[in-house]
Amino acid sequence: MRFSIIIPTLNEAVGIEACLLALQALRADCELVVVDGGSADGTVSLAMPLADKVLVSKPGRARQMNHGAGHAIGEVLVFLHADTYLPAQALELVAAHLDGIHQWGRFDVRLTGQHVMLKVIACMMNWRSRWTGIATGDQVIFATRGAFVAAGAYPDIALMEDIAFSKALKKISKPACLKAKASSSGRRWERHGVLQTMVLMWWLRGRFACGADPDKLAALYAKGRLWTRG
Repeated sequence: MRFSIIIPTLNEAVGIEACLLALQALRADCELVVVDGGSADGTVSLAMPLADKVLVSKPGRARQMNHGAGHAIGEVLVFLHADTYLPAQALELVAAHLDGIHQWGRFDVRLTGQHVMLKVIACMMNWRSRWTGIATGDQVIFATRGAFVAAGAYPDIALMEDIAFSKALKKISKPACLKAKASSSGRRWERHGVLQTMVLMWWLRGRFACGADPDKLAALYAKGRLWTRG
């Protein structure tokens, strides 16, 4: 199988080199595609020596990932956040689990950081994903190109694009829920408060399921809270 790892970025200069350096050993069987949404901090110039393709698109994670998929050559598309690291032998694991039953999937996730609740939250995310068949971007969604096209790509919405994409992929096949753990930064959880962020994410998912406008939900997500601090 030929793989393409697609990484959407926006002002990721602090971590993009580390992200790409961790993937260099995979480039014999995999292309690295960075899709920038208009960074103003040098992300693009830092990524260029370390990626096979560095593209620029209009901002929006869904839009950027679709743009990258349109320029990628891989049979299997792996969508990786810039603050997330793949587990060991990730591509071998993906290849072994994409078969007639599974045409897409995700990894378990480990949230890195100091707060003890991050381990609990990651366990809850992994359990919920297995139960519902829905994946989040932190869990590194991967799909065959055929499944990606059949699902209609990522919907061009401001938030919850991974949830909506997973629901579309579920109509094609069950997900391969790999136990190997991708490591994703817990920086947002710690910055806004772990418990507060957990409540916020539950509320946003519930509102999205009830048909709320993703643009309005994205504005709340950007603030990191449902209420105004005194």
